[in-house]
Amino acid sequence: MKGGPLDSESDFDLAGLTTNPNFVAGYVALVGRPNVGKSTLMNRFLDERIAIVTHKPQTTRRKTLGILNGEGHQVILLDTPGIMDPEYSLHRAMIADAIRALQDADVIVFIVDSRAPVEMIDAIAESKQPCILAINKIDALKRRDDLLPKLEAYHALGRFDEVVPLSALHGEGVDVLLKSMLDRLPKSPPFYPPDQIAEQPERFFVAEIIRERIFELFEQEVPYSTEVKIEEFREGGAKDFIEATIYAETASQKMILIGKGGRAIKALGEEAREAVEAFLGREVFLALRVKLLPKWRKKGESLRKLGYRA
Repeated sequence: MKGGPLDSESDFDLAGLTTNPNFVAGYVALVGRPNVGKSTLMNRFLDERIAIVTHKPQTTRRKTLGILNGEGHQVILLDTPGIMDPEYSLHRAMIADAIRALQDADVIVFIVDSRAPVEMIDAIAESKQPCILAINKIDALKRRDDLLPKLEAYHALGRFDEVVPLSALHGEGVDVLLKSMLDRLPKSPPFYPPDQIAEQPERFFVAEIIRERIFELFEQEVPYSTEVKIEEFREGGAKDFIEATIYAETASQKMILIGKGGRAIKALGEEAREAVEAFLGREVFLALRVKLLPKWRKKGESLRKLGYRA
C-alpha cells in the first residue's frame, strides 16, 4: 500500500485526474448500529477485504479508511464502529470515533438492517451534511413487499436525501447507492494517488486480520475482551517477520487463547498467517504471544497504550 495524501501540483498532474473540471472527491461516512453491514459494504465498494467482517456484532473498533477510485471520482469511505449504548470506556472511544467521522464527512450513509425497527440516531438527525439511508440485507427478507412500510416510514422522517434498499453481501443496489453518493460529493481534485485503496499502514491491517480470526475461532466474551498489538513488523529476507501480542483481561481468557498444550494459539497462528499472507501477497513468519492486561476496556491508560483515543 502506498503513502499519504497528495500534496503538490506535480502529484496531481501525475495522477492524471485534475484535467477533468467535473471531478468529484470527498469523504463518505458509513455509520449505523453494530452488525448492519458497514464493513461488508466497504469491502463490496472496494472489491477488497480491507475491513474485517465476522458473524458477531461490534467487530469494528476503529475507523477504517478505504479509497474508491473511478472515472471522474474519488470516494474516501470511512467504515466506523457501530453506534450503541456504551458499557465500557472502550465503547465510548469507539462511539467517539464514529461521531468524529460523521462530523468530518461530506456525505453520510446511514445503514440499517431491513429487518430492524425503524429508528433514527440523534447524531445523524442533528447533522447538516447530505444523508443517504441504505436499507441493507434485503436479501434476508422473506417478502420484498415487507420493505414498503419501512420505506414510507423512513421517508416520513424527512432527514434523508435518498433511500436506497440494497444487499451489500450480494451487490444488489450498490451501484444505485454509489451514484447517489457521487451526486452529492463536491467538485474537487483527488486527495490520494489513483492506485491507493487505504491509508492505514500494513501493520494496522495485520492486527485487524488477527483479531478477525479471534472472533471466528473463539466464543462468548473472549473475542470482545482481547486486543491485538503489533510489536514488530520487519520486512526483508525470505519472509517478513511479524510479532504480535494478544492482550486478554483475565487469566482464564489467556488460557483459552493458548489452549491445552498450546493447540489453540497454534491454530490461531496458522489461520492468521494464511490470511495475512493472502492480504500482503507475500510469505510471513508470524509470532503470537498472549499477555494479561486486566480491565483494559475500562481503563483510559490501557486504551491509550493500545492506540485508542480514550
